[in-house]
Amino acid sequence: MPLLKDAVPLMKEPHPQPQAPLPWILPSLFAAFNVVLLVVFSGLFFAFPCRWLAQNGEWAFPLVTGLLCVLTVFSLVSLNFSDPGILHQGSNEQGPMVVHVVWVNHRAFRLQWCQKCCFHRPPRTHHCPRCNICVEDFDHHCKWVNNCIGHRNFRFFMLLVLSLCLYSGAMLVTCLIFLVRTTHLPFSMDKAIAILVAVPAAGFLVPLFLLLLVQAMSVSAAERSYEGKCQYLQGYNPFDHGCANNWYLTICAPLGPKYMAEAVWLQRMVGSDWVPMQNLHFPMCPSVLSPPAVPGPGPGPQPQSLSLYKPGNGPPGSGEAAALQEFFEEPVTVDGKSSEQNRQKS
Repeated sequence: MPLLKDAVPLMKEPHPQPQAPLPWILPSLFAAFNVVLLVVFSGLFFAFPCRWLAQNGEWAFPLVTGLLCVLTVFSLVSLNFSDPGILHQGSNEQGPMVVHVVWVNHRAFRLQWCQKCCFHRPPRTHHCPRCNICVEDFDHHCKWVNNCIGHRNFRFFMLLVLSLCLYSGAMLVTCLIFLVRTTHLPFSMDKAIAILVAVPAAGFLVPLFLLLLVQAMSVSAAERSYEGKCQYLQGYNPFDHGCANNWYLTICAPLGPKYMAEAVWLQRMVGSDWVPMQNLHFPMCPSVLSPPAVPGPGPGPQPQSLSLYKPGNGPPGSGEAAALQEFFEEPVTVDGKSSEQNRQKS
């Protein structure tokens, strides 16, 4: 049977490759080593080149680099211990046999069932195989801090990358100015430490700047790192609200309450606002969805519709509350036939 003209196929999330679980102590030690390395290099920097510049009346360099150092250490430690937006374990009230479909700016999403966390994941929620948790608005898993980057700590990640870029550049400039000012002096411990600090600062500056540029472009386009292999249909990103609104939603918008309950809000039945489709079986899913339509009056049962959350009534802390602007009551079609036609034939 020919497909409807405006039918939209369901979007599928990329499935991660199975990875062998690593002992938790090794990634934790690597993240702690990064913090210690930053503190050690900062101590050497302030104890030798900055001390000489301060003793010779150059107080601007220690003050600027000192503020950047405090900001960098604060953002790094905060990112290490931050909550990326963990969705805690769900309940067994619903299972994978129930199919939930949501519309995001005229694009259909089928909520994926997480076998390990036991709930239907909202759009852009991903299960991290390293942390064994589902993260809301997942971007990537950062090995440098041994933590996932998601809805609740993405702004800390951007602050860390920006502060590291500025701090590395300030350290490099300060060390070069110190070496220029001391060319007439013999080689000393101060010069050796300045060279020791300037080399890694210059080495990290270029990749950090490129990372900051890539992340800024991703935020402007409302894209996520793990979605690199997932191409939106017809080049349309339903989560894109324009460059200015994307930056506001990512950096300035309220984060919402944390998920501290055992069951996820999306899994709870709230009156008629959420109706599960029992006649669709997992892993089978509708091949097409009909466009928004209002069923006409007539005798007999009407097609079963899926009523979705309206803007402002969505689950708290969903991470897509600002993106879910247009929701519709949709009659779900399977192979181009409505449920009413299937019942009449049966």
